[in-house]
Amino acid sequence: MPQPRTWLSAVGLLAGLAAATPLAWAQSTVAIYGRLNTSLEYTRASTATEGKVRGGAARLTNNRSVFGLMGEENLGGELKAIWQIESSLSIDNGQGQIASRNTRLGLQGPFGTIFGGNWHTPYTESTMGYDPYYPTTAGYMALIGNGSASSTDNIEDTSSFDRRQKNTLQYRSPVWHGLSGALAWGLPEERNTAPRNPALYSFATAYDAGPLNLTLAYEVHQHYQVAGRNDDAIKAGVAYQFATTRIALVYERLHYRTATGDLSRNGYYASVVQKLGPGSVRLGFAFAANGTADATETVGFFHAGPKTSATQLTFGYDYPLSRRTALYAYYSRIDNQRNALYDFAINGIGVAAGARPQTFALGMRHNF
Repeated sequence: MPQPRTWLSAVGLLAGLAAATPLAWAQSTVAIYGRLNTSLEYTRASTATEGKVRGGAARLTNNRSVFGLMGEENLGGELKAIWQIESSLSIDNGQGQIASRNTRLGLQGPFGTIFGGNWHTPYTESTMGYDPYYPTTAGYMALIGNGSASSTDNIEDTSSFDRRQKNTLQYRSPVWHGLSGALAWGLPEERNTAPRNPALYSFATAYDAGPLNLTLAYEVHQHYQVAGRNDDAIKAGVAYQFATTRIALVYERLHYRTATGDLSRNGYYASVVQKLGPGSVRLGFAFAANGTADATETVGFFHAGPKTSATQLTFGYDYPLSRRTALYAYYSRIDNQRNALYDFAINGIGVAAGARPQTFALGMRHNF
């Protein structure tokens, strides 16, 4: 009887190795990464016409902290399978959701990268690096992009052009002499519940050569407001890195087509990051012009008419404690004209027409 037991044990051991070995061989790399970003803020909003202060409060805010896993498998030659699972993580209240942020599965090779999942659109990615306060309460999304959708499909958020889109098929080209391109299709999976058949198409191209970066992006929201009419946005940006100074400029035009007519708006953004001591001074300024055309609806933060423009000014200092950890402080203020309704896109405080929302923040950021 000892021999059969020994034989069975050997068979069991070999079976276990056979089951485990392909898995170990298949996965060539796995990386854990994340960003923890929180700040203590004091916010308030004053009414432009009366000068009254409303809603002053202290709060602990989460600036889109994340926890993620990513990896790749070598499929032979230059072909790889790639994957990523990125989850939201709220330091201030302990909430979060698995795979609610950039999450994908795809292939990468000499042809570029193709993947499906829940991911930032090329339009969003094209200039998000131009804003030194992205993604915090002070981010430029209050005016540029008309708000921010952390994760949305074709019907959950129909106004924002700064968005992470669910159910997308995307392509990233290889870089050729500094040139690259990106495409995304937000599939019309809501057709059964929204007969207007909404979908998204996003495009971006960039030229990156040493200190110079140029980008141009375009996005179409098919039938988002009403059947048979499309919204679209175009955006151009330029950034240049000098020895100790980085300057970035963005122009954007948004165009919505609603049931009552058209709604358009121009937006502008400029940022300066100046190295000073061990850290850097960071300045951002955005301007949203009056909404124009004949639509009567308010879409996102704006509508048509006089005195619907707004500006946002943000300045602060970022102090690195190490390569991965930094302390920062900033002040940000939005000045709405009498009929304007702009609010912070992340951690908004709720405003009435003509209000001047503002925040002062002391924060800490750690990347791992």
